Amino acid sequence: MCVGCLRAQVDITEGIPKQGTLHFCRQCERYLQPPGTWIQCTLESRELLALCLKKIKASLSKVRLIDAGFIWTEPHSKRLKLKLTVQKEVINGAVLQQVFVVEYIVQSQMCEDCHRIEAKDFWKAVVQVRQKTLHKKTFYYLEQLILKHRLHQNTLRIKEIHDGLDFYYSSKQQAQKMVDFLQCTVPSRSKSSQRLISHDIHSNVYNYKSTFSVEIVPICKDNVVCLSPKLAQSLGNMSQICVCIRVTSTIHLIDPCTLQIAEVDGNTYWRHPFNSLFHPKQLEEFIIMDINRVQEKKKGAGAGARSNKHTLAEAWVRKTSELDTDRQYFCCTHLGHILNPGDLVLGFDLVNCNLNDEFANKMNPHNIPDVVLIKKSYDRSKRQRRRNWKLKELERDKEGTDTDDERQYQDFLEDLEEDEAIRKNVNIYRNIPVESDTDDDGPPRISLAEMLEDLHISQDATGGEGMRETFSKSTRGRY
Repeated sequence: MCVGCLRAQVDITEGIPKQGTLHFCRQCERYLQPPGTWIQCTLESRELLALCLKKIKASLSKVRLIDAGFIWTEPHSKRLKLKLTVQKEVINGAVLQQVFVVEYIVQSQMCEDCHRIEAKDFWKAVVQVRQKTLHKKTFYYLEQLILKHRLHQNTLRIKEIHDGLDFYYSSKQQAQKMVDFLQCTVPSRSKSSQRLISHDIHSNVYNYKSTFSVEIVPICKDNVVCLSPKLAQSLGNMSQICVCIRVTSTIHLIDPCTLQIAEVDGNTYWRHPFNSLFHPKQLEEFIIMDINRVQEKKKGAGAGARSNKHTLAEAWVRKTSELDTDRQYFCCTHLGHILNPGDLVLGFDLVNCNLNDEFANKMNPHNIPDVVLIKKSYDRSKRQRRRNWKLKELERDKEGTDTDDERQYQDFLEDLEEDEAIRKNVNIYRNIPVESDTDDDGPPRISLAEMLEDLHISQDATGGEGMRETFSKSTRGRY
């Protein structure tokens, strides 16, 4: 029999299915690999080709597969076409080669993980983040770190409560990953527990719900703290009264009288805990009557490093609420590089307050300053209108917001403008300000080079629901 007649009469692809079905989850864009595994595959990839061939693997055992490849189809057609080349030995040792096409229909099916996400109440692990303080600056900073590193994508739900956040996950491993991230980014300590939900005595399978509790140190930026004598000595014989200038993976402290700086990590803090002496609402406004920059004082024995970004100064200040009196206060400050006579500055009054702290009560009164200046004061409303940038925020369930939350959020935005070190860890996006800024002597601003172009995607290429970004309250008519 000639080759032409042999091809006409013998079909070596007989028994190989020419159509098949693939199950695709539209939420997570994964394909089902039987019996129950979902794998990530892009169109016309080697992984997707292997998945298609496994569907007809049993039928291909009688022939020899020579080549396999995709035939291009429209991405939204829900069709995948495979071009296969096979060989088989037929009559009298003759080898016949044949090319044929297998068509796969892509059917939508939601995977188990996406079912749990859509249910919103199904979770296997929760991370409870708490901070026992009245100000949320550390939480606002932590929120931006989570957004930047995309650690919120695997959460089933995020719930905001009075003193923290709850993150719900579908697996214990994802929750453990969040706990490890928190311990690397903010000074904290954690503990875990688990509760038995069900137990299958036949297969010996246990179903647990795990809870991770993460406690962040109760210290925020601009807090005035009093260290224990032992801790102050270990940090280079610095003064016990210090100002917290930043909270990152460690607590950054500065002595306003000598510019000596120190860092306290989480483990050190929990061994030698200390608290804030004042509430942020106790900040008072002072006016600079006179200020003199002074040369750095001679270092004492065992003294630590000093800050190069601050300037030591001696100032006479008066409360704006006491302008009708002659009473003035003398203090040393680390803000000599930005303060001038006549400027308004926020600070804490230690003379007329009742300090309720075990370490401060044991200090020599001569070593406690009269006033501790924290930061320069600017016109908040004008600063708000001229702000040409914005932040994004986590999409979460809120119990309710009040005016104090709005004030604290504005404090955090101002801290970003004033502190470049914190700003480097945050994604900042361009925004159109309400009014242009032509005042060169105004408050600190963020340069355009530090901002990102904002990309808002509402639909994907296939016409389905795409990624939706929720912007901060600053984008909702705040400016």
